[in-house]
Amino acid sequence: MRIIVQKYGGSSVATVKRIQRVAKRIVELKDQNTAVVVVVSAMGKTTDKLVAKAHSITEQPKVREYDMLLATGEQVSIALVTMAIDALGCEAVSLTGAQAGIITDNVHGKATISEIHTERIMKLLNEGKIVIVAGFQGVNLEDDITTLGRGGSDTTAVALAAALKAELCEILTDVDGVYSADPNKIDSARKLDEISYDEMLELASLGAKVLHPRSVELAKEYGVDLHVRSSFNMREGTIVKEEETLEKKRIVSGIASDPKIAKVSVLGVPDRPGIAATIFGALAEAHINVDIIVQNVNREGINDISFTISRDDADHAVATLKKLPQDMCAGGVVVDDKIAKVSIVGAGMISRPGVAAGMFRALADEGINIDMISTSEIRVSCIIARNRADDAVSALHRAFESDLA
Repeated sequence: MRIIVQKYGGSSVATVKRIQRVAKRIVELKDQNTAVVVVVSAMGKTTDKLVAKAHSITEQPKVREYDMLLATGEQVSIALVTMAIDALGCEAVSLTGAQAGIITDNVHGKATISEIHTERIMKLLNEGKIVIVAGFQGVNLEDDITTLGRGGSDTTAVALAAALKAELCEILTDVDGVYSADPNKIDSARKLDEISYDEMLELASLGAKVLHPRSVELAKEYGVDLHVRSSFNMREGTIVKEEETLEKKRIVSGIASDPKIAKVSVLGVPDRPGIAATIFGALAEAHINVDIIVQNVNREGINDISFTISRDDADHAVATLKKLPQDMCAGGVVVDDKIAKVSIVGAGMISRPGVAAGMFRALADEGINIDMISTSEIRVSCIIARNRADDAVSALHRAFESDLA
């Protein structure tokens, strides 16, 4: 059986008219002798509205009830999409994450899929039905609804594609594919015909909004080819797949920025073994992901340690650190949330010296100061002032434009 998994984002199902257009597209795919599983997000800004309602009642809603609330957005979408398909004379069945057999761990708000029981989906596909699955959600072993974090519908789609051994996973959104930079901000941004898992994972984790990082990790782990394309036209998009070699024609594949980060500095840290392990162990137990880490030069047995995290986790991180023994951060904890991360990504830079120097020169010529730097074999990231992020991306795109071809 040829199976294709499609995922439609919130903008693709934001109105009844758009839902009807999506339904027509799904039926046309089914008519190509294909078994179709569709993952949908909540309509438009539904999740944002639900978040606002929760916080209008309490600033700190219980995480279990928060997940119970947010999961309803996708439930509305799957019912309406299924009704639209039925209206076209094709049979479809809607399933919540739990009904689709998506089992997660117990971390509310940031749950990880642990397994998928595909028996019910396969039974429906064998009966010739289209299956519409609620993205972003699952159920833990205590039968409580959990959510996968914002952007989690991408993860749902890729996980289902892997579990069902689908031929392809299509991520349909409001852009035509993966671009060298945000096309809404950079007029000269170029659509990429294909990109490697590693490059896409770097771009996704660095602020490119087209795919959720966890979904790319899963695609790479299970060898699921992704096709990122627009739900508003039939043009070919960008294929995300494994590459035979990292020796690429493109030195730089993309430029990304992430303004939703914060720098946390722990001051007055004693210079002795085990301190860093304790600090970052506490953050890990609090489910706070840490990105760039810098330890300042030792001065009389005392260090300062700075790191970047999601801005949404800043208050939680400070509260977590304040629970540590006082001598671990005798100078206090300072948060700077007026920063952004700008990054260049490309598998070709692994064998081309001078790429980082070119990035630093482009930022310097624009008068942009660099606060922190982080690198990998295929990525260079800089922390800068948030109000210069767009200027930085423009400058970097100009500097590397010939390499983006």
